[in-house]
Amino acid sequence: MNTPVYAMDPETFLVSTAAAREAAAPHADAYQSQTPYPHGSFENFLDPAILMRVKEELRQLPEAESSFDRAQEKLKTSYIPERLPSYTRNLFYALNSRPFVAFLEELTGIKGLIPDPYFIGAGIHVVANGGHLDIHADFNHHGKMNLERRLNVLIYLNEDWEEAWGGSFEIWDKEMKGKVKSFVPLFNRMVCFNTSSDSWHGNPETVNNPNGDPRMSIALYYYTASWDASRKSHSTLFKPRPGTADQRDRIEARHATMQNLLPPFVYRRVANRLRRLGI
Repeated sequence: MNTPVYAMDPETFLVSTAAAREAAAPHADAYQSQTPYPHGSFENFLDPAILMRVKEELRQLPEAESSFDRAQEKLKTSYIPERLPSYTRNLFYALNSRPFVAFLEELTGIKGLIPDPYFIGAGIHVVANGGHLDIHADFNHHGKMNLERRLNVLIYLNEDWEEAWGGSFEIWDKEMKGKVKSFVPLFNRMVCFNTSSDSWHGNPETVNNPNGDPRMSIALYYYTASWDASRKSHSTLFKPRPGTADQRDRIEARHATMQNLLPPFVYRRVANRLRRLGI
C-alpha cells in the first residue's frame, strides 16, 4: 500500500511537526505556481483506515447546524465537529493542531496560519442527491477573531464515486469566463486552495448518485492576522457560470448595496435583522 501523503497515526493522530513539513516540501513549488490561484489535489492523503472509521461513525448524524436549499446552494447541510462522534471530532482537532498547520505553511508558503477553534462554516459537509453548490468566493473575514481567511482544505469521503454522478469540485478563472480544473470528489482525495475575493470555485453540477448516497467531505479553513481597517468584509459571493441557468444571488446584492449606502452601525443592525428573516 502506498504511504499516505500526511502519515498521521490512525489511533493517536500523532505526527511530528518536522515530519509534517517534510511531507509538504516536495509539493510546495507545484502548489504555489498553480493558476488562477494556488491550489493542489492530493490522492491517498491520510491513512485510509482513518476515513473508513469516520465514515462508519457518520452513518448516524446529529441534527444539522446549518441547512441550505436555495438556488445557489441546494440540499447542502453542515455538521460542526463538537457534535460529531469522538473519533471524527478528534480528527478535526488534529487537523487544527501545530503539525498540520506546519504542513500547510510549508505547502502554501503562507506563514502564520491560524486554525479556527470555532470551526465557523467548517465541519462535515453533505450534499444530497439533487443538490449542488454554485461557483462562489468564500467569506473573507473571521469576525470573532478579526482574521483574514486564507486557505481551504477539503477531504472527500466518497468511495467509488464517478464523474458522471456530479459533485466535482471546480476551479474557475478570475474573470468567470471558463472552468480551469475539475476534481472528482474521490475518497481520500484532499483539495487545498488559497482563498480570496476572486478565488472562484464550487461544485455546481447536480449530485446524481444512482445509489442515493450523498456527496460528503471534511472542510476546514485557516486564517492569518493580516486583516486591517482598509479591507471590506463580505459573505459568500456567488457568480453564475456563463451560458448556464445559474441564478444571481439577489440577497447578497441587496446587502452589498446597503453596506455601500448606510453608516456601518446602521448597516449592521439592519443586516442582522434581515438575515434572521432570510431576506
